[in-house]
Amino acid sequence: MNIQNRLQLAACAILLAGCTATPVPAHTGAVRFTQIRSAAIKVEYAGTTFLVDPMLAPKGAYPGFPGTVNSQLRNPLVDLPVPLSEAIRADAVIVTHAQHYDHWDDEARRSLPKDIPIFVQSEEDADSIRKDGFKDVRVLAGPVDFRGTMLNRTEGQHGSDAMVAGRGKRLGKVSGVVFQRPGYKTVYVAGDTTWNRFVEEAVARYRPDVMILNACYGRLVGYDGSFIMGKEDLYRAYQALPDATIVASHMESLAHCTQTRQDLRDYIGATGMAPGRVLVPRDGESYRF
Repeated sequence: MNIQNRLQLAACAILLAGCTATPVPAHTGAVRFTQIRSAAIKVEYAGTTFLVDPMLAPKGAYPGFPGTVNSQLRNPLVDLPVPLSEAIRADAVIVTHAQHYDHWDDEARRSLPKDIPIFVQSEEDADSIRKDGFKDVRVLAGPVDFRGTMLNRTEGQHGSDAMVAGRGKRLGKVSGVVFQRPGYKTVYVAGDTTWNRFVEEAVARYRPDVMILNACYGRLVGYDGSFIMGKEDLYRAYQALPDATIVASHMESLAHCTQTRQDLRDYIGATGMAPGRVLVPRDGESYRF
């Protein structure tokens, strides 16, 4: 082989090495999160807007939940931060559980288009929503593809073992959902649950880039602890997912919510968590990931 051929081969090898060494970004698509009110949020994912757990009624529309602290107060405690017409603007709805009005309420039943796709955790919830006239209700029995985004239902437990043993029928079955698509961050909405083996299994399985927690520390009368996560659970998520962003939702909107946004912010500072990785949005606030 002459010198010219050797030089050409060497040049090709350098070019190929440079090509194989060029990093390819893992996530190229933006995800947008918007806190509406209480557990009602929007996740804009790969061009599709999902409205999760819509409670859309005006301030004071409903009595407090029996057996919860401060049940003499009426819910919600605050009004929507945006007009109702804007709140319902979505391509699909996800209801993590239909039993409680703070996740699926009368105003949502009245206002949402009857042909909008709605994803639910069970046939029981699907039957209930179909009775309200909705025509496209789908059960997340396994991974479901919606417009190229995979929706995966996760399990949860609405309180401690003692609470479930004593008040399980009222607390009901709950779930979360994981959003996945190549080129986009994996987003895990945990739903109304405490930190338990179901959450740990979902974290280990999906390794989400963004984890959205209901973190208001909801309390029942006569029981220690909470039936919804709180500040210490933010810290658990922060430690379990060292590269993820943690978002605290479901704040300052219901009578039984005993932890404020300022409580969480103070705790974030006291524990040394990076403020940019643990977010406590106001109603109406949005983030892009």
